[in-house]
Amino acid sequence: MDSRKKRKPDDEAEQEGQLPDCKQTWVNGQRHVAALILARGGSKGIPLKNIKRLAGVPLIGWVLRAALDSDMFDSMWVSTDHDEIEKVAKSWGARVHRRSPEFSRDASTSLEAIQEFARLNPHVDVICHIQATSPCLHPKHVKEALQMILQQGYDSVFSVVRRHHFRWKEVKKGSGEFTKPLNLDPAHRPRRQDWDGELCENGSFYFTTRDLIMNGSPQSGKVAYYEMPPEHSVDIDVDIDWPVAERRVLRLNKTHSLSRTGCLKNASGNDKADINCLNQAGLSAVPGDAPVVAINAAKYTCHSVGGKGAVREFAEHILLQKEKAKSQMEQDRIDRSSS
Repeated sequence: MDSRKKRKPDDEAEQEGQLPDCKQTWVNGQRHVAALILARGGSKGIPLKNIKRLAGVPLIGWVLRAALDSDMFDSMWVSTDHDEIEKVAKSWGARVHRRSPEFSRDASTSLEAIQEFARLNPHVDVICHIQATSPCLHPKHVKEALQMILQQGYDSVFSVVRRHHFRWKEVKKGSGEFTKPLNLDPAHRPRRQDWDGELCENGSFYFTTRDLIMNGSPQSGKVAYYEMPPEHSVDIDVDIDWPVAERRVLRLNKTHSLSRTGCLKNASGNDKADINCLNQAGLSAVPGDAPVVAINAAKYTCHSVGGKGAVREFAEHILLQKEKAKSQMEQDRIDRSSS
């Protein structure tokens, strides 16, 4: 049995006065591991991108579900400066770190926001920064990468993907310089199957200890990478990435969560048990007249109201998603056979 499951939740520990002070980062001999998703309200590419719905789910919902389903974290947080993002984060079971204006500017770095979180939460020993823009992250990736820190002794682990891209030196226009290859011999261009490619950060996650974060060098010490499959390495930055990511989520049969049982709650379902049910179900839905808290927790909101076609609409939605996934898988098979 995983000894981490024996830990008391933060809220219970706080009530009993068991959380350590800033000089002690272990509780009962165990390291406190926190998942942290940075979700600032300002986005120049896509307004309120972090809570825009992707395949019926708020974008941060996909990574929060991956973190939750990994069953590896003592606490799960969203760092934000926006009220609506805070509401969505809480509806998905996350705690909220309200980021200060100083670290919410366009010029603020991720490291500065993470350092602020670390200063305000001195009991956290390992911080797992998961990017909100990586909806295809799977709980398996989170679990295996974190085990590299907890069981194998690494200080820093980050996600990478293998790319087969030939790179050339950039030259400025008018400089008179000629470009040259950086990672290949043009006279002997390797076939894809004969070349291992290169490992590139895919931005899905960066796990490290609080000491390295506070020292300003999160990717140092005993560093390791975790290689993710290309089909899971999706990063949403601009509008053009959105339909690509949505198709990928559907093609993966909704990665980890939509492969579970579907659930439709009625319009009056707004108590804690209902919200837990919506969160736990793989593909959950609510009628169009459901309470806001239930709509935020559900993966799909019906256009129909309760008692007037919501069940039929949800059933048709499930069938549509299955057909889309089947069609995409067939297209991928054709693409692979013709390449």
